Amino acid sequence: MELFTYKGIAEGKYVEGEIEALNQDEASHKLKEQKVIITNLIKGKKKKTEAKDKGKKSSFSLFGGKKKAKTEDILIFSKQFATMVKAGLPILEVLGMLRDQLENPGIKEIIEDIRKSLEGGVTLSKCFEKYPQYFDNVYCNLIKAGEASGKLDVFLLKIVESLEKKEKIKKKIKGALMYPSIMFTVAITVSAFMLVKVVPVFAKMYDGMGIELPKATATIMSMSDFLRGTGGMVLLFGGIGGFFIFRYLTTKNALVRYKWHKQVLKLPVFGDMILKSLLARISLILGNLSAAGVNLLESLEIAKSVSNNVVVTEALENVKKGVFSGDTLTKLFLKEPLFPPTFSQLISVGEQTGQLDEMFGSVAMYYEEEFDNSVENMSSLIEPIMIVFMGVMIGGLMIAMYSPIFNVGAIIG
Repeated sequence: MELFTYKGIAEGKYVEGEIEALNQDEASHKLKEQKVIITNLIKGKKKKTEAKDKGKKSSFSLFGGKKKAKTEDILIFSKQFATMVKAGLPILEVLGMLRDQLENPGIKEIIEDIRKSLEGGVTLSKCFEKYPQYFDNVYCNLIKAGEASGKLDVFLLKIVESLEKKEKIKKKIKGALMYPSIMFTVAITVSAFMLVKVVPVFAKMYDGMGIELPKATATIMSMSDFLRGTGGMVLLFGGIGGFFIFRYLTTKNALVRYKWHKQVLKLPVFGDMILKSLLARISLILGNLSAAGVNLLESLEIAKSVSNNVVVTEALENVKKGVFSGDTLTKLFLKEPLFPPTFSQLISVGEQTGQLDEMFGSVAMYYEEEFDNSVENMSSLIEPIMIVFMGVMIGGLMIAMYSPIFNVGAIIG
């Protein structure tokens, strides 16, 4: 039998000690049976010294002006971290391996700082809390629940699932908006080019012919003169200025922001899609936190941070106040017009059966499928609309410019 020195987390507290085993695998197995989350497991003093030296050689200076960690980097790190912890590797060893494997200098620095803090006796959740811009309340609370229950690997996998679904929703929204955005930009660019460069050529030709122009042609020529003169610059800078003023007001003015966010949720097609994506995300977070043993009031408070829409945040705050007063979730969600009746009905089943965490998971799955259907419907609807839009803009412009020629041909005939 050999003696192994370990450090770890048990019942949410930092622990350390020694354990006898035939080898490191057996020592790791024994500690897992005791519900100890291993942060470090070494054999003899020599190994310990080597581990410290390795830590010194791999140290990074924090905030040294290096490239910041991206969302993709956090997701990759979380996946690898969850997989390695599930395999039973000590957390300090896992963090050291990930620090060396990942390429982004920003995430390397974060991992090294977390590793050093953990080695110094700080709990894992507290280590992650130092970086709220990368690891939000949900992330840190699920790690805290994993520490307290001794099932860190399970909750790390829940974190990965949550991050993956969040990224999936983002990519689907971007993908759905990409095609109409490109088509709209092309239509506007081509129309502007024609008004500035092509229409003046027709204008000179018609001036020499001395014919009366149709109203549509005269209107197009007036628009061309406006864009080529000071009006074009006024329109350009006015649009840019309006955009920045709008952004400032929606950021700094609470009333304007609330009205804008409310209007966003009422947009045809897009509003319903955005709401379904938020409901899916909120339900998933509430389900994970409920399964982690986080109390309902705290779960609702954390769920508020998931949404950047103040109308949704206010609705969740009202639900939270109602829970504090003793009302049921079903009744409270029914009071809020933002939440569809289906949402409240599914929550009601969870309350009655005492399986609220599982029902929140089912609600998340339901609204995720609804969101997917909305994206598909929007894509199939927008494509013909954008084709018609481009045809009307560019085709209408061409017809308006050539119609005087057709009229001349008719007069001569």
